[in-house]
Amino acid sequence: MFCDVWNWAGAFRITERNIGVAPFQIAIKLQALFEDTKFWIENKTYSPLEIAVRFHHRLVAIHPFPNGNGRISRIMADLLMQIQKEKPLYWGSSSLINISEERSRYIEALRKADAGDYTDLISFVSQAR
Repeated sequence: MFCDVWNWAGAFRITERNIGVAPFQIAIKLQALFEDTKFWIENKTYSPLEIAVRFHHRLVAIHPFPNGNGRISRIMADLLMQIQKEKPLYWGSSSLINISEERSRYIEALRKADAGDYTDLISFVSQAR
């Protein structure tokens, strides 16, 4: 779809980044994420909101692509909400790509989720609900 815009579109990254797993682990980590997510949905391990938030956080942490990881992770979290017959998540009133107070809160919430605390990330995506 975007190969005419970005020649890397749809391909996993092949270089190390300061965020994300090693390139050789991307497919393995994605498979585990998808299996975990399927289990969470089937067994109602978490609320639909928390499933989408945990999925989003882990996909960002895997960081499979050279660029656009946050955007694709947010879109996929919203698709998870749709699959679960829930409303899309709130991602702020401004772009999360540009530096802003809202982006800073979002990044800080992701960092707290890195340590296992999803409270702020859940709160962030729930603001307009």
